[in-house]
Amino acid sequence: MADLLPGAWRACVGTGRFNLSLRRDHQESLALVQREIGFTHIRGHGLFGDDVGVHRPYTHGGEHRVRHAFTYVDQVIDAYLELGVRPFLELGFMPHELASGEQTIFWWKGNVTPPRDHDEWAALVRATIGHLVDRYGIEEVRTWPIEVWNEPNLKDFWQDADQAAYHRLYEVTAKTIKEIDASLQVGGPAISPGSDEWMTDFADFVATRGVPVDFVSRHAYSSHPARHVPFATLQDLAPAETLLEQFATPRRQLAGGPLEGLPVHITEFNTSYRPDNAVHDTARNAAYLAPVLAGGGDVCDSFSYWTFCDVFEEVGIPTSILHGGFGLLTHRQLKKPTYHLYAFMARMGSRIVSRGEDHLVTRDERGRVTALAWALQPRRIRLPLPSGEHFVVRSTVNEEYGNLRRAWLEMGSPHSPTARQLDALRELAEPYRTHQRAAGGVLELSLAENEITLVEASPVIEEAPPWPLL
Repeated sequence: MADLLPGAWRACVGTGRFNLSLRRDHQESLALVQREIGFTHIRGHGLFGDDVGVHRPYTHGGEHRVRHAFTYVDQVIDAYLELGVRPFLELGFMPHELASGEQTIFWWKGNVTPPRDHDEWAALVRATIGHLVDRYGIEEVRTWPIEVWNEPNLKDFWQDADQAAYHRLYEVTAKTIKEIDASLQVGGPAISPGSDEWMTDFADFVATRGVPVDFVSRHAYSSHPARHVPFATLQDLAPAETLLEQFATPRRQLAGGPLEGLPVHITEFNTSYRPDNAVHDTARNAAYLAPVLAGGGDVCDSFSYWTFCDVFEEVGIPTSILHGGFGLLTHRQLKKPTYHLYAFMARMGSRIVSRGEDHLVTRDERGRVTALAWALQPRRIRLPLPSGEHFVVRSTVNEEYGNLRRAWLEMGSPHSPTARQLDALRELAEPYRTHQRAAGGVLELSLAENEITLVEASPVIEEAPPWPLL
């Protein structure tokens, strides 16, 4: 029996900060993504940011008190669930009036200092998770992984990258969550690339202290140091294999230790870690990431593309519709080549027929064979077809076809396209499609530079009458 294709590639996707989910453009983009790709979970920053308004301290009768308000939380999560995607909760950043310091990150100033009062932080966590359980039911919330903080190994994301302070935060948080229900999923340490010792230190800490942990998490990016220009960043990329190596690192590190066998979630990954790097908008990005999507599920339980759309403001409000944002979609739902990579994967069958360094072939329960092929440089490949006649549809994205960025550049790189320009870009961003009737055997394909191709072959059941119709 053929191996099943792991679903790790669409088990989660990233988004901007929590508050952005209230915007129309964000909601329309998520609806499109869910319709054509269908992610299982969604993760973003800022659940406890001041713009979400959960932590609302006040003084009454001379006493310090806190009201926990969930007006925006409910709207966002209701919208997620209506679209068939569940939260992957990230607990952070620190509410300003609970923070021990003033250090912030991003244009929207997420506070990255420890709580001044860990009991008040625990009350915030208890109130939030308790509210979600009351509103959505314990069986539902048990399916939502809860991650403690984001990239605490970086000074920008956690004051002084203080590991002991993070461990204390994690312990308080995890124990609070387990007091609500022991089967709720909690984990960390959500580290960025470059500080791998944090994972083993985390494992030693939770084991020594008897702290609950249900999964481990880290991030993966393959870009080299940034070279900044106005409103953009330039970076070279390491080979795509480095992403798969990063995906595999937690299992390797934890082997033989107290956390061996725990689920591993890569809660952010992409080529560049900058939201203003044009590589995200290119056909190269799609061809580069194709082997990562095809093989990532072999080494981890989920890997979350950062992010599904360009409604995103970490370095400020974007100045152009194509600005190198992380998203699979631009603002106004223009599809980038990497969007098509995910949409192609969504059309694949569930059982693997064959796989190689440049292709993945699957079959579904009705006999439809699908093949995803990719190339950074022009090449010819041979794909197997079962015996019998097939109706074959080929969808292609490369430097010439399905390339939103090329069309936009040729249009003059309009920062704010008109309605007519948007319509033209939307059409030109679609893959190039051909079809043919082919006999079984081997299908030979020529792939161009930076190409991804989806081939769908369905058995022909002839229903035409024996007499001519023309």
